[in-house]
Amino acid sequence: MQLKNSSNISTALAIASCSLFGHSAQVYAGDDKQDDWKVDAAIMYYGEQDRVQAVEAIGNVQKAFGDESLLDVKLVVDSLTGASASGAVAQSQSQTFTRPSGDGQYETAPGETPLDDTFKDTRVQVSANWAEILSPVWKTNVGMNASKEFDYFSLGLNGGLERSFNKDNTTLVLSGAYTFDNVDPVGGRPVAFSSMALRGDYDSEEEYRAAFAQTRMEGSNDKKTLDMMLSVTQVLSRRWLFQANYGLSSVSGYMTDPYKILSEVDDTGTTQRYLYESRPDSRLKHSFYMMTKGALDSGVVDFSYRYTTDDWDLNSHTLETHYRYYFSRRFYGQLHLRYYQQQAANFYRPFMMAGEPIPDYASADYRIGDMTSYTLGLKFGQRLSGGHEMSYRLEYYQQNPENNGFDLVGQLQDHDLFPEVKAVIAQVSYSF
Repeated sequence: MQLKNSSNISTALAIASCSLFGHSAQVYAGDDKQDDWKVDAAIMYYGEQDRVQAVEAIGNVQKAFGDESLLDVKLVVDSLTGASASGAVAQSQSQTFTRPSGDGQYETAPGETPLDDTFKDTRVQVSANWAEILSPVWKTNVGMNASKEFDYFSLGLNGGLERSFNKDNTTLVLSGAYTFDNVDPVGGRPVAFSSMALRGDYDSEEEYRAAFAQTRMEGSNDKKTLDMMLSVTQVLSRRWLFQANYGLSSVSGYMTDPYKILSEVDDTGTTQRYLYESRPDSRLKHSFYMMTKGALDSGVVDFSYRYTTDDWDLNSHTLETHYRYYFSRRFYGQLHLRYYQQQAANFYRPFMMAGEPIPDYASADYRIGDMTSYTLGLKFGQRLSGGHEMSYRLEYYQQNPENNGFDLVGQLQDHDLFPEVKAVIAQVSYSF
């Protein structure tokens, strides 16, 4: 089994589920049913072509206590299977790789992108948030979350303070979160830039096991994340509002993906050996976000832009819009469009050249390379009797990795080193 370890899949799942529950953790003052439980449930499928498949079950429960307090609890369970790109380059000949555990190996056919088919995991995540109205102009919320998968544990705390001005037409929010993660990879943490031990290179199992052990460090490792965000929301008119956010994120600890490798090739583009990657142990990230939302005669529309930059030089731009049209009081359709463009991290490289000095950090993980991606989706919802609601969503998601300026040598010119990743997202939700 492999660590899900963030980037591609978790990002895609986040994109897929971000609009699952449109409400936020707020107190519904004046609601005749404020003492009732509100429940949202959904099942979602995410499937990449010839790669990872994921099924995710999501449940969200809210309970108001009078006019001033609200409890919000969310449970997520997802199961992932399939194959993920190891980071090695395609070759004109078949390739053999050692599995992360060291117990067994797998082969890749000539011309194919090396995919590790040991990707399998189940994750359980639970979060709880308490929101409180302190006065007519002050609100606060605190929460915690925890998630567990086979080789990864995460525990987080968060809180925020909200202040209203100008007859509630202006809202200022300051929020923060702290997350502690523990990484315990299958087979142990690889030694940075150590060469993958291949069973076929040794005369006995004992020799192979000794060589494999030399590529591993004992014990788990930790990662700590501190996030801060300042947000301002301004009502522009009876129909329009505007929001702007600034976010700061500081990460320290183990950020190397223990299951990713790099191919070291000669002048003909032929792989000589496979090296385990290495990433920096700190990262400082800034994000800037703007969104405007408007109520139309027969629907709602929003437009947003996000810019992120960090000291890895991994910069990105995101444009996104949702347009919801009400065909009747009980039935609506929603269009979702998203475009994303990313500049590669300064230590990203699709392969390494034999004989060149080993750098401090390097990774061939396309998820931190140059890329563009887009999402196109449709959602339909229907209000049922008793205040219940059913919705259906279908989206197409595609990533387009790109070469960030490396010269392809020898046989590498004959292969697609930056293949597209295509995925379909389907979701059914029920609220009551």
